[in-house]
Amino acid sequence: MPRYSYLLGAVSVFALTAVAAGADTIRFWTTEEQPERLARQEALAEQFQEATGHEVEVIPVTESDLGTRATAAFAAGDLPDVIYHTLQYALPWAEAGILDTDAATEVIEDLDPSTFAPGALEMAAYDGGYASVPVDGWTQMIVYRADLFEEAGLEPPTSYDAVLAAVDALHNPPDMYGFVAATKVDENFMSQVLEHVFLANGVSPVGPDGFQPLEEGPTIEVLDFYKAIAEASPPGELYWDQSRSLYFSGNAAMIIWSPFILDELAGLRDSAPPTITDDPTSTELASRTGIVTNFSGPSNPDGAAWADIRYFGITADANTDVAMQFVEFSMSDGYTETLAIAPEGKFPVRNGTPDNPTEYADAWATLDVGVDRRAPLGDLYDAAMIEEIVGGLDVAQRWGVADGQLALASRMINSQAINRIVRQYIDGEIDGPAAVAAMNEELGAIE
Repeated sequence: MPRYSYLLGAVSVFALTAVAAGADTIRFWTTEEQPERLARQEALAEQFQEATGHEVEVIPVTESDLGTRATAAFAAGDLPDVIYHTLQYALPWAEAGILDTDAATEVIEDLDPSTFAPGALEMAAYDGGYASVPVDGWTQMIVYRADLFEEAGLEPPTSYDAVLAAVDALHNPPDMYGFVAATKVDENFMSQVLEHVFLANGVSPVGPDGFQPLEEGPTIEVLDFYKAIAEASPPGELYWDQSRSLYFSGNAAMIIWSPFILDELAGLRDSAPPTITDDPTSTELASRTGIVTNFSGPSNPDGAAWADIRYFGITADANTDVAMQFVEFSMSDGYTETLAIAPEGKFPVRNGTPDNPTEYADAWATLDVGVDRRAPLGDLYDAAMIEEIVGGLDVAQRWGVADGQLALASRMINSQAINRIVRQYIDGEIDGPAAVAAMNEELGAIE
Protein backbone atom coordinates (compact mmCIF):
# COMPACT_ATOMS: atom_id res chain seq x y z
CA MET A 1 0.00 0.00 0.00
CA PRO A 2 1.38 3.48 -0.82
CA ARG A 3 2.68 5.15 2.29
CA TYR A 4 0.33 8.11 1.89
CA SER A 5 -2.73 6.23 0.61
CA TYR A 6 -4.48 6.16 3.93
CA LEU A 7 -4.44 9.94 4.04
CA LEU A 8 -6.33 10.53 0.83
CA GLY A 9 -9.62 9.65 2.47
CA ALA A 10 -8.96 12.31 5.08
CA VAL A 11 -6.97 14.92 3.23
CA SER A 12 -7.68 17.83 5.55
CA VAL A 13 -6.54 15.94 8.65
CA PHE A 14 -3.28 14.93 7.01
CA ALA A 15 -2.68 18.40 5.61
CA LEU A 16 -3.07 19.94 9.04
CA THR A 17 -0.68 17.35 10.44
CA ALA A 18 1.85 18.07 7.69
CA VAL A 19 1.63 21.81 8.28
CA ALA A 20 2.00 21.32 11.99
CA ALA A 21 5.04 19.15 11.44
CA GLY A 22 6.56 21.71 9.09
CA ALA A 23 5.73 21.53 5.40
CA ASP A 24 8.61 21.27 2.94
CA THR A 25 9.22 22.49 -0.60
CA ILE A 26 10.72 20.17 -3.18
CA ARG A 27 11.94 20.92 -6.70
CA PHE A 28 10.70 18.99 -9.71
CA TRP A 29 12.45 19.17 -13.08
CA THR A 30 10.25 18.41 -16.05
CA THR A 31 10.95 18.31 -19.77
CA GLU A 32 7.24 18.86 -20.49
CA GLU A 33 7.81 22.58 -20.86
CA GLN A 34 5.03 23.60 -23.25
CA PRO A 35 2.76 26.18 -21.51
CA GLU A 36 -0.37 24.01 -21.46
CA ARG A 37 1.55 21.01 -20.15
CA LEU A 38 3.31 23.10 -17.53
CA ALA A 39 -0.04 24.40 -16.33
CA ARG A 40 -1.31 20.86 -15.84
CA GLN A 41 1.80 19.90 -13.87
CA GLU A 42 1.45 22.98 -11.67
CA ALA A 43 -2.19 22.03 -11.05
CA LEU A 44 -1.03 18.54 -10.03
CA ALA A 45 1.51 20.11 -7.66
CA GLU A 46 -1.28 22.16 -6.10
CA GLN A 47 -3.36 19.03 -5.59
CA PHE A 48 -0.40 17.40 -3.87
CA GLN A 49 0.05 20.44 -1.65
CA GLU A 50 -3.62 20.35 -0.68
CA ALA A 51 -3.26 16.69 0.23
CA THR A 52 0.03 16.87 2.12
CA GLY A 53 0.91 20.47 2.89
CA HIS A 54 4.16 20.08 0.93
CA GLU A 55 4.90 22.43 -1.94
CA VAL A 56 6.36 21.39 -5.31
CA GLU A 57 8.27 23.90 -7.43
CA VAL A 58 7.78 22.84 -11.05
CA ILE A 59 10.88 23.76 -13.05
CA PRO A 60 10.90 23.36 -16.86
CA VAL A 61 14.11 22.02 -18.42
CA THR A 62 14.69 21.68 -22.16
CA GLU A 63 15.11 17.98 -22.91
CA SER A 64 18.33 18.45 -24.89
CA ASP A 65 19.87 20.22 -21.87
CA LEU A 66 18.76 17.70 -19.27
CA GLY A 67 21.90 15.55 -19.24
CA THR A 68 24.39 18.40 -18.87
CA ARG A 69 22.25 20.21 -16.30
CA ALA A 70 21.87 17.10 -14.17
CA THR A 71 25.61 16.37 -14.29
CA ALA A 72 26.45 19.95 -13.27
CA ALA A 73 23.87 19.97 -10.48
CA PHE A 74 25.17 16.65 -9.17
CA ALA A 75 28.73 17.99 -9.07
CA ALA A 76 27.49 21.04 -7.16
CA GLY A 77 25.38 18.99 -4.73
CA ASP A 78 22.30 20.85 -5.95
CA LEU A 79 20.13 18.31 -7.73
CA PRO A 80 16.36 18.79 -7.68
CA ASP A 81 14.33 16.29 -5.67
CA VAL A 82 12.58 14.62 -8.61
CA ILE A 83 13.42 14.57 -12.33
CA TYR A 84 11.06 13.51 -15.12
CA HIS A 85 13.45 11.91 -17.58
CA THR A 86 13.79 9.67 -20.61
CA LEU A 87 14.85 6.03 -20.58
CA GLN A 88 18.37 6.86 -21.74
CA TYR A 89 19.29 8.38 -18.37
CA ALA A 90 17.88 5.74 -16.01
CA LEU A 91 20.79 3.30 -15.77
CA PRO A 92 23.68 5.75 -16.38
CA TRP A 93 22.37 8.09 -13.68
CA ALA A 94 21.88 5.16 -11.30
CA GLU A 95 25.46 4.03 -11.89
CA ALA A 96 26.77 7.57 -11.43
CA GLY A 97 24.98 7.99 -8.10
CA ILE A 98 22.65 10.74 -9.35
CA LEU A 99 19.56 8.65 -8.54
CA ASP A 100 18.41 7.18 -5.24
CA THR A 101 17.53 3.74 -6.52
CA ASP A 102 16.43 2.51 -3.09
CA ALA A 103 13.79 5.24 -2.96
CA ALA A 104 12.53 4.43 -6.46
CA THR A 105 12.38 0.74 -5.62
CA GLU A 106 10.43 1.42 -2.43
CA VAL A 107 7.90 3.55 -4.33
CA ILE A 108 7.33 0.76 -6.87
CA GLU A 109 6.98 -1.81 -4.11
CA ASP A 110 4.52 0.44 -2.24
CA LEU A 111 2.42 0.82 -5.39
CA ASP A 112 2.77 -2.93 -6.20
CA PRO A 113 5.02 -3.94 -9.11
CA SER A 114 2.28 -6.19 -10.51
CA THR A 115 0.27 -3.07 -11.38
CA PHE A 116 3.01 -1.77 -13.72
CA ALA A 117 3.64 -2.77 -17.33
CA PRO A 118 6.39 -5.40 -17.12
CA GLY A 119 8.34 -3.96 -20.04
CA ALA A 120 8.50 -0.52 -18.43
CA LEU A 121 9.82 -2.00 -15.18
CA GLU A 122 12.34 -4.27 -16.90
CA MET A 123 13.86 -1.31 -18.72
CA ALA A 124 14.60 0.36 -15.37
CA ALA A 125 15.75 -2.76 -13.53
CA TYR A 126 18.93 -2.05 -11.55
CA ASP A 127 20.87 -4.03 -8.93
CA GLY A 128 17.90 -6.05 -7.72
CA GLY A 129 15.61 -3.02 -7.73
CA TYR A 130 14.78 -0.13 -10.02
CA ALA A 131 16.66 2.98 -11.08
CA SER A 132 13.54 5.12 -11.51
CA VAL A 133 9.76 4.87 -11.39
CA PRO A 134 8.02 4.40 -14.79
CA VAL A 135 5.50 7.17 -15.46
CA ASP A 136 4.22 6.91 -19.02
CA GLY A 137 5.25 5.81 -22.47
CA TRP A 138 4.21 5.09 -26.00
CA THR A 139 4.74 2.26 -28.40
CA GLN A 140 5.53 2.50 -32.07
CA MET A 141 2.71 1.06 -34.17
CA ILE A 142 1.98 -0.59 -37.46
CA VAL A 143 -0.99 1.48 -38.62
CA TYR A 144 -3.08 -0.35 -41.19
CA ARG A 145 -6.32 -0.22 -43.14
CA ALA A 146 -8.37 -2.70 -41.14
CA ASP A 147 -11.28 -2.33 -43.56
CA LEU A 148 -9.17 -3.42 -46.54
CA PHE A 149 -7.66 -6.28 -44.55
CA GLU A 150 -11.14 -7.51 -43.64
CA GLU A 151 -12.40 -7.24 -47.22
CA ALA A 152 -9.41 -9.26 -48.47
CA GLY A 153 -9.66 -11.85 -45.68
CA LEU A 154 -6.22 -10.92 -44.34
CA GLU A 155 -4.92 -11.45 -40.82
CA PRO A 156 -3.78 -8.33 -38.90
CA PRO A 157 -0.10 -7.49 -39.60
CA THR A 158 1.30 -9.08 -36.44
CA SER A 159 4.25 -10.81 -38.13
CA TYR A 160 6.63 -10.47 -41.06
CA ASP A 161 4.62 -13.10 -42.93
CA ALA A 162 1.29 -11.37 -42.29
CA VAL A 163 2.70 -8.02 -43.43
CA LEU A 164 4.08 -9.54 -46.62
CA ALA A 165 0.83 -11.39 -47.32
CA ALA A 166 -1.01 -8.07 -47.06
CA VAL A 167 1.51 -6.40 -49.34
CA ASP A 168 0.96 -9.11 -51.95
CA ALA A 169 -2.80 -8.70 -51.72
CA LEU A 170 -3.13 -4.92 -51.51
CA HIS A 171 -0.17 -3.39 -53.35
CA ASN A 172 -1.55 -1.69 -56.47
CA PRO A 173 0.43 1.48 -57.18
CA PRO A 174 -0.10 4.34 -57.59
CA ASP A 175 -3.62 3.97 -56.21
CA MET A 176 -2.50 1.86 -53.26
CA TYR A 177 0.99 1.18 -51.96
CA GLY A 178 1.33 -1.93 -49.82
CA PHE A 179 3.59 -0.12 -47.37
CA VAL A 180 5.45 3.16 -46.92
CA ALA A 181 8.82 2.18 -45.45
CA ALA A 182 11.35 4.68 -44.09
CA THR A 183 14.25 4.94 -46.56
CA LYS A 184 15.77 8.38 -45.87
CA VAL A 185 19.11 7.45 -44.34
CA ASP A 186 19.80 10.67 -42.44
CA GLU A 187 16.40 10.73 -40.69
CA ASN A 188 16.11 9.42 -37.12
CA PHE A 189 12.72 8.10 -38.19
CA MET A 190 14.44 5.41 -40.26
CA SER A 191 16.62 4.48 -37.28
CA GLN A 192 13.60 4.11 -35.04
CA VAL A 193 11.62 2.04 -37.53
CA LEU A 194 14.59 -0.23 -38.24
CA GLU A 195 15.24 -0.89 -34.55
CA HIS A 196 11.61 -2.00 -34.22
CA VAL A 197 11.92 -4.30 -37.23
CA PHE A 198 15.21 -5.80 -35.94
CA LEU A 199 13.72 -6.29 -32.46
CA ALA A 200 10.71 -8.05 -33.97
CA ASN A 201 13.06 -10.76 -35.24
CA GLY A 202 15.11 -10.87 -32.04
CA VAL A 203 18.20 -9.28 -33.60
CA SER A 204 20.38 -6.87 -31.62
CA PRO A 205 23.93 -5.57 -32.11
CA VAL A 206 24.64 -5.46 -28.36
CA GLY A 207 24.89 -8.03 -25.58
CA PRO A 208 26.04 -8.11 -21.95
CA ASP A 209 29.66 -7.49 -22.93
CA GLY A 210 28.99 -4.71 -25.42
CA PHE A 211 29.04 -5.18 -29.18
CA GLN A 212 27.54 -8.50 -30.22
CA PRO A 213 28.08 -9.49 -33.87
CA LEU A 214 24.87 -9.78 -35.80
CA GLU A 215 24.01 -13.38 -36.63
CA GLU A 216 23.85 -13.76 -40.38
CA GLY A 217 20.70 -15.86 -40.77
CA PRO A 218 18.23 -13.83 -38.66
CA THR A 219 19.76 -10.56 -39.86
CA ILE A 220 19.26 -11.48 -43.51
CA GLU A 221 15.63 -12.28 -42.62
CA VAL A 222 15.35 -8.69 -41.38
CA LEU A 223 17.02 -7.32 -44.51
CA ASP A 224 14.80 -9.33 -46.83
CA PHE A 225 11.66 -8.22 -45.01
CA TYR A 226 12.67 -4.58 -45.08
CA LYS A 227 13.60 -4.75 -48.75
CA ALA A 228 10.19 -6.24 -49.52
CA ILE A 229 8.27 -3.46 -47.77
CA ALA A 230 10.58 -0.85 -49.32
CA GLU A 231 9.82 -2.27 -52.78
CA ALA A 232 6.10 -1.94 -51.96
CA SER A 233 6.67 1.75 -51.18
CA PRO A 234 6.81 4.75 -53.51
CA PRO A 235 10.23 5.68 -54.92
CA GLY A 236 12.29 8.39 -53.26
CA GLU A 237 13.68 9.33 -49.88
CA LEU A 238 10.82 8.45 -47.53
CA TYR A 239 10.32 9.33 -43.88
CA TRP A 240 7.47 10.17 -41.50
CA ASP A 241 6.01 12.93 -43.67
CA GLN A 242 5.37 10.87 -46.79
CA SER A 243 4.16 7.86 -44.83
CA ARG A 244 1.55 9.94 -43.01
CA SER A 245 0.49 11.85 -46.13
CA LEU A 246 0.00 8.71 -48.22
CA TYR A 247 -1.92 6.95 -45.47
CA PHE A 248 -4.10 10.02 -44.91
CA SER A 249 -4.90 10.27 -48.62
CA GLY A 250 -5.97 6.61 -48.76
CA ASN A 251 -2.99 5.53 -50.87
CA ALA A 252 -1.17 3.31 -48.35
CA ALA A 253 -2.29 0.06 -46.75
CA MET A 254 0.30 0.10 -43.93
CA ILE A 255 2.77 2.47 -42.30
CA ILE A 256 4.81 2.50 -39.10
CA TRP A 257 4.23 5.54 -36.92
CA SER A 258 4.06 6.82 -33.35
CA PRO A 259 0.74 7.23 -31.49
CA PHE A 260 0.92 10.96 -32.07
CA ILE A 261 -0.87 10.14 -35.31
CA LEU A 262 -4.02 9.04 -33.47
CA ASP A 263 -5.60 12.46 -33.04
CA GLU A 264 -4.62 13.49 -36.58
CA LEU A 265 -6.23 10.35 -38.01
CA ALA A 266 -9.49 11.45 -36.43
CA GLY A 267 -9.43 14.93 -37.97
CA LEU A 268 -8.58 16.77 -34.76
CA ARG A 269 -5.51 18.66 -36.03
CA ASP A 270 -5.86 21.18 -38.86
CA SER A 271 -2.15 21.14 -39.70
CA ALA A 272 -2.30 17.42 -40.59
CA PRO A 273 -5.80 16.58 -41.84
CA PRO A 274 -6.88 13.28 -43.36
CA THR A 275 -7.57 13.84 -47.06
CA ILE A 276 -9.23 10.51 -47.82
CA THR A 277 -12.58 12.36 -47.85
CA ASP A 278 -13.55 15.94 -48.65
CA ASP A 279 -14.03 16.65 -44.94
CA PRO A 280 -10.69 17.23 -43.13
CA THR A 281 -12.45 16.95 -39.76
CA SER A 282 -13.97 13.53 -40.52
CA THR A 283 -13.30 10.54 -38.25
CA GLU A 284 -13.87 8.13 -41.15
CA LEU A 285 -10.21 7.17 -41.61
CA ALA A 286 -9.86 6.52 -37.87
CA SER A 287 -12.84 4.18 -38.07
CA ARG A 288 -11.16 2.23 -40.90
CA THR A 289 -7.82 1.93 -39.10
CA GLY A 290 -6.30 -0.79 -36.97
CA ILE A 291 -2.98 -0.81 -35.10
CA VAL A 292 -0.43 -3.42 -34.07
CA THR A 293 2.21 -2.67 -31.43
CA ASN A 294 3.88 -6.07 -31.05
CA PHE A 295 4.93 -7.94 -34.18
CA SER A 296 7.27 -10.83 -34.85
CA GLY A 297 9.79 -12.21 -37.30
CA PRO A 298 10.47 -15.88 -38.14
CA SER A 299 13.36 -16.13 -35.68
CA ASN A 300 11.43 -14.53 -32.80
CA PRO A 301 7.86 -15.87 -32.60
CA ASP A 302 7.12 -13.86 -29.44
CA GLY A 303 7.89 -10.63 -31.26
CA ALA A 304 8.59 -7.26 -29.69
CA ALA A 305 7.23 -3.77 -29.28
CA TRP A 306 9.43 -0.69 -29.55
CA ALA A 307 8.65 1.80 -26.83
CA ASP A 308 9.71 5.14 -25.44
CA ILE A 309 9.27 5.18 -21.65
CA ARG A 310 9.56 8.16 -19.30
CA TYR A 311 10.44 7.97 -15.62
CA PHE A 312 10.40 9.82 -12.32
CA GLY A 313 13.91 9.79 -10.86
CA ILE A 314 14.30 10.53 -7.15
CA THR A 315 17.74 12.06 -6.77
CA ALA A 316 20.57 11.55 -4.34
CA ASP A 317 20.10 15.11 -3.04
CA ALA A 318 16.35 14.76 -2.52
CA ASN A 319 14.19 15.32 0.53
CA THR A 320 13.54 11.63 0.14
CA ASP A 321 10.31 11.19 2.08
CA VAL A 322 8.54 14.11 0.43
CA ALA A 323 9.91 13.22 -3.02
CA MET A 324 8.60 9.70 -2.61
CA GLN A 325 5.20 10.98 -1.52
CA PHE A 326 5.04 13.24 -4.60
CA VAL A 327 5.94 10.41 -6.97
CA GLU A 328 3.46 8.04 -5.33
CA PHE A 329 0.71 10.66 -5.48
CA SER A 330 1.49 11.34 -9.15
CA MET A 331 1.21 7.61 -9.86
CA SER A 332 -2.04 6.96 -7.97
CA ASP A 333 -4.63 9.55 -6.99
CA GLY A 334 -2.97 12.06 -9.30
CA TYR A 335 -2.18 9.60 -12.09
CA THR A 336 -5.08 10.49 -14.36
CA GLU A 337 -3.97 14.13 -14.19
CA THR A 338 -0.39 13.02 -14.93
CA LEU A 339 -1.55 11.24 -18.10
CA ALA A 340 -3.82 14.14 -19.08
CA ILE A 341 -0.75 16.31 -19.71
CA ALA A 342 -0.64 14.76 -23.23
CA PRO A 343 -2.79 11.59 -23.41
CA GLU A 344 -1.98 10.76 -27.06
CA GLY A 345 1.70 10.30 -26.14
CA LYS A 346 1.34 9.23 -22.51
CA PHE A 347 0.03 5.70 -22.35
CA PRO A 348 -0.43 4.43 -18.79
CA VAL A 349 2.41 2.23 -17.60
CA ARG A 350 0.31 1.54 -14.51
CA ASN A 351 -3.06 0.23 -15.64
CA GLY A 352 -4.70 0.30 -12.23
CA THR A 353 -4.50 -0.74 -8.62
CA PRO A 354 -4.69 -4.21 -7.03
CA ASP A 355 -8.34 -3.51 -6.21
CA ASN A 356 -9.17 -2.05 -9.64
CA PRO A 357 -6.65 -3.40 -12.17
CA THR A 358 -7.89 -1.26 -15.10
CA GLU A 359 -8.70 1.97 -13.25
CA TYR A 360 -6.08 4.17 -14.91
CA ALA A 361 -6.25 2.58 -18.36
CA ASP A 362 -10.02 3.11 -18.32
CA ALA A 363 -9.61 6.73 -17.20
CA TRP A 364 -6.94 7.37 -19.86
CA ALA A 365 -9.33 6.29 -22.62
CA THR A 366 -11.73 9.06 -21.51
CA LEU A 367 -9.12 11.84 -21.72
CA ASP A 368 -9.44 14.34 -24.54
CA VAL A 369 -6.83 14.38 -27.30
CA GLY A 370 -6.40 16.72 -30.23
CA VAL A 371 -5.32 20.27 -31.02
CA ASP A 372 -7.94 22.22 -32.97
CA ARG A 373 -10.74 19.93 -31.80
CA ARG A 374 -10.70 17.51 -28.90
CA ALA A 375 -12.32 14.15 -28.16
CA PRO A 376 -11.59 11.13 -25.94
CA LEU A 377 -9.60 8.31 -27.52
CA GLY A 378 -12.28 5.91 -26.31
CA ASP A 379 -14.83 7.72 -28.48
CA LEU A 380 -12.59 7.53 -31.55
CA TYR A 381 -11.31 3.95 -31.35
CA ASP A 382 -12.91 0.74 -30.14
CA ALA A 383 -12.00 -1.01 -26.89
CA ALA A 384 -9.89 -3.71 -28.56
CA MET A 385 -7.71 -1.08 -30.22
CA ILE A 386 -7.29 0.83 -26.95
CA GLU A 387 -6.25 -2.43 -25.28
CA GLU A 388 -3.68 -3.07 -28.04
CA ILE A 389 -2.27 0.45 -27.63
CA VAL A 390 -1.77 0.05 -23.88
CA GLY A 391 -0.75 -3.62 -24.05
CA GLY A 392 2.32 -2.90 -26.13
CA LEU A 393 4.05 -1.54 -23.04
CA ASP A 394 3.86 -4.98 -21.40
CA VAL A 395 6.43 -6.35 -23.84
CA ALA A 396 8.25 -3.13 -24.70
CA GLN A 397 11.90 -3.43 -25.60
CA ARG A 398 14.87 -1.37 -26.78
CA TRP A 399 18.33 -2.42 -27.84
CA GLY A 400 20.77 -2.67 -24.96
CA VAL A 401 18.37 -2.12 -22.08
CA ALA A 402 18.30 -5.68 -20.74
CA ASP A 403 22.10 -5.92 -21.06
CA GLY A 404 22.96 -2.55 -19.56
CA GLN A 405 24.23 -1.38 -22.95
CA LEU A 406 21.66 1.27 -23.87
CA ALA A 407 24.31 3.97 -24.19
CA LEU A 408 26.36 1.89 -26.63
CA ALA A 409 23.25 0.93 -28.59
CA SER A 410 22.29 4.59 -28.81
CA ARG A 411 25.69 5.50 -30.25
CA MET A 412 25.31 2.74 -32.82
CA ILE A 413 21.87 4.00 -33.82
CA ASN A 414 23.02 7.61 -33.98
CA SER A 415 25.92 6.67 -36.27
CA GLN A 416 23.26 5.82 -38.91
CA ALA A 417 25.51 3.02 -40.16
CA ILE A 418 22.60 0.58 -40.05
CA ASN A 419 20.40 2.94 -42.06
CA ARG A 420 23.05 3.42 -44.70
CA ILE A 421 23.91 -0.27 -45.12
CA VAL A 422 20.25 -1.34 -45.15
CA ARG A 423 19.65 1.24 -47.87
CA GLN A 424 22.57 -0.17 -49.87
CA TYR A 425 20.98 -3.61 -49.59
CA ILE A 426 17.56 -2.28 -50.63
CA ASP A 427 19.14 -0.63 -53.68
CA GLY A 428 20.91 -3.84 -54.70
CA GLU A 429 24.42 -2.45 -54.16
CA ILE A 430 25.43 -5.30 -51.83
CA ASP A 431 24.09 -8.77 -51.04
CA GLY A 432 22.89 -10.07 -47.66
CA PRO A 433 26.14 -11.57 -46.31
CA ALA A 434 28.07 -8.45 -47.36
CA ALA A 435 25.52 -6.22 -45.64
CA VAL A 436 25.78 -8.21 -42.40
CA ALA A 437 29.57 -8.12 -42.56
CA ALA A 438 29.56 -4.36 -43.19
CA MET A 439 27.26 -3.70 -40.24
CA ASN A 440 29.37 -5.87 -37.95
CA GLU A 441 32.54 -4.09 -39.03
CA GLU A 442 31.17 -0.58 -38.53
CA LEU A 443 29.19 -1.26 -35.35
CA GLY A 444 32.08 -3.20 -33.82
CA ALA A 445 34.30 -0.13 -34.15
CA ILE A 446 31.93 2.06 -32.09
CA GLU A 447 32.92 2.43 -28.44
